[in-house]
Amino acid sequence: MLQCQAIVEKPNRNQFVALKSNLCYTKKQLDILGGRARMIVLGIDPGFATVGFGVLEAAGGTQRLIRCGAITTPAGLPLATRLRQISDDMQVLLAEFRPDAMAVEELFFNTNVTTAIGVAQARGVILLEAERQAVPIFEYTPSQVKQAVVGYGKAEKRQVMDMTRRILKLQSRPKPDDAADAVAVAICHARSAASLLARVSGRGGKGREGLV
Repeated sequence: MLQCQAIVEKPNRNQFVALKSNLCYTKKQLDILGGRARMIVLGIDPGFATVGFGVLEAAGGTQRLIRCGAITTPAGLPLATRLRQISDDMQVLLAEFRPDAMAVEELFFNTNVTTAIGVAQARGVILLEAERQAVPIFEYTPSQVKQAVVGYGKAEKRQVMDMTRRILKLQSRPKPDDAADAVAVAICHARSAASLLARVSGRGGKGREGLV
């Protein structure tokens, strides 16, 4: 079930174009370098009980929240049924916002193997739906997200949430927490994209793809 917050008017999207790169970009993404266009980023915090999502508009070095919320699945349903519901809701999100990029947080588990397996399966479904819609996928570690949002790779969760609110000029933090995490992932990609595209176009220094 989709639960949404902070709904605003949905912007239009330009068509994809082919580039001399081993990555997939849109002309609109390249135009962001000069502040000539806007990019829609879908951030995802993967899970199978709750999938957080955040949709941002990025342009000229600034970001604006379009919508955030969560996909939730009832605990009593079989895992396969919950995965299908996540798949269906991801299709709805991708069709409605037609993002230029999807940013997903990488998974790190230390203890609960059962939970890890379920989340990994849900994450696979999420990636599959984006791939089916030809949406470029970018993956970031938690430390990369913290570095991009707060400026410190070991920042606490509350610091990330507070900076997310400040960056987007919101009156309160995005809710639920899963949605706030997803919005932070989207901010991470929006802030990374300009430097990454600058390197691709020869206007920036060297660096690793996907890193802030």
